[in-house]
Amino acid sequence: MEFTNKLILGDNLEKLKEIESESIDLIYADPPFFSNRNYEVIWGDDGEVRSFEDRWAGGMSHYIDWLKVRVEEMHRILKPTGSIFLHCDWHASAYIRVEILDRVFGENNFKNEIIWKRKTGRGETNHKSNRFGIDYDSVFFYSKSNTNTFISQFSFDADGYNDYLESNFNLIDENNRKYRSADLGSPSPRANLTYTYKGYQPPKNGWAIEQSKMEEWDKEGRLLFPKTPNGRIRRKVFLDEVKGKPIQSIWDDIPMVTGSSKERIGYPTQKPEALLQRIIECASNEGDIVLDPFVGGGTTVSVADRLKRRWIGIDQSVMAIKVTDYRLKKQKDMFSQEYDLVLRHFDYDKQRKMDAYEFQKWIIEEFGGTPNVKKGPDDGIDGKTADGIPIQAKRSDNVGVNTVKNFSVSAKQFNKTLFEKNQAAQKPVGYIIAFSFSKNAIEEAARLKLKENIIIELKKVSDIVYLGKRPEVSLNANELDNNEFLFTAQAESEAGIELFSWDFSHNEEEGFKPDILIDKEGKQKKKFQPGEHQIAVEAVDKQGLDGIGKIKIQVEE
Repeated sequence: MEFTNKLILGDNLEKLKEIESESIDLIYADPPFFSNRNYEVIWGDDGEVRSFEDRWAGGMSHYIDWLKVRVEEMHRILKPTGSIFLHCDWHASAYIRVEILDRVFGENNFKNEIIWKRKTGRGETNHKSNRFGIDYDSVFFYSKSNTNTFISQFSFDADGYNDYLESNFNLIDENNRKYRSADLGSPSPRANLTYTYKGYQPPKNGWAIEQSKMEEWDKEGRLLFPKTPNGRIRRKVFLDEVKGKPIQSIWDDIPMVTGSSKERIGYPTQKPEALLQRIIECASNEGDIVLDPFVGGGTTVSVADRLKRRWIGIDQSVMAIKVTDYRLKKQKDMFSQEYDLVLRHFDYDKQRKMDAYEFQKWIIEEFGGTPNVKKGPDDGIDGKTADGIPIQAKRSDNVGVNTVKNFSVSAKQFNKTLFEKNQAAQKPVGYIIAFSFSKNAIEEAARLKLKENIIIELKKVSDIVYLGKRPEVSLNANELDNNEFLFTAQAESEAGIELFSWDFSHNEEEGFKPDILIDKEGKQKKKFQPGEHQIAVEAVDKQGLDGIGKIKIQVEE
């Protein structure tokens, strides 16, 4: 089946169980830290609060149990070449490594404890204290096996590294390329690499490269020949080929996201994009699947999308999912990948207007059945259950009596033996799925059951999936002084409104690309340059469904 990127609202344990074994290349997991409870509810919506209460009910042991069952599922879905990077702080890092990661992945598959120096120390370093300041997080790197994907990373940002380059690469060759001179001898005895080259004797331990490589470098102008036969051949290391300093396990070159950071979205524990870029680039290739089961502010999937990885993001919080959705929309360009936004509730209006064939396929799969693969005449049978019982799916409201009558005939023709077997056992011989049924259709199904012992179950779409209505949104603009406007959004939803997001330069073709991701009140002030402007606001309800309001303003010179 063709893979589609997915942003999923739900309990990650349940969603992880639905993912196929050995199908994921890389997991970055940033679970809520076992730290001061007052800081653990970040978004504050219903889904997160429920998860928070479950997580903290029984102290450290409960927290470890809560996390361990999730890590076990992560281990199951990783490919043999896959890896996990689990982000935590000092409060539970020892427990997480010993009680979870060593036990689930095995001590032999531990690769690194990465120390991310995220900031200067807390108040302990500035005021009276009985300990040193804490300025780092741990990121545990484990693999599924010893064949894990790993691509070394390099950086020019390490302290003093550019000074090192400037002072050491101070020679210039005939092609005006800067280089440094490097030893070409082997650090340990290499009898098989002991040979004379152009009359020059090998070093005591032999050369570092084979003769064929020596000849290749000679042709490329990478060798430095001494003026006398007693001298030693050396090699040129060109500055323009230096990749940077190899990254080790202490990462002190990636600053945390601060209030002034351009990438800041207002998520308190937001991780920097550079951190996720390094993790994704070291442990995956383009086209690989990256999973983040605690999507939070959406950094992992945003970076994965930009790096041409496929991805899955899961979170319990409506706000986390919608903010990530908006973040992906904001960075969208012609190279961006499509993705499915998977909510607990489906939008009634959207599903009602689906292509008829796509609707049949969708609802039959949600029902647990198998839809017909081919389009075209189907004699009223659109799919079947796992037991082979026929299903008809109607993208309609108020389905009538004739549909029920005709389907009873089609069901018998579809598989007469199975039909008669289920009829004798007083089991359903078929299912009709629709948005609603007429009174006459319901009465006909009852008559067939009572008079002919034919049970046709009428299933409403809302019996199979949760359906909701998008919020209805209105937007007003009041002009203030100096080309400033006050915008007020009002939204109605049976579920209740969770947040508003604003696009102050809305373009119909590009879609909604928010300038402000999170607004709880639905009010914003904004100054504009002269000209016409279209403003859009989206209201998101507590089910994750969104509605949009738009308005155009004309700003005079």
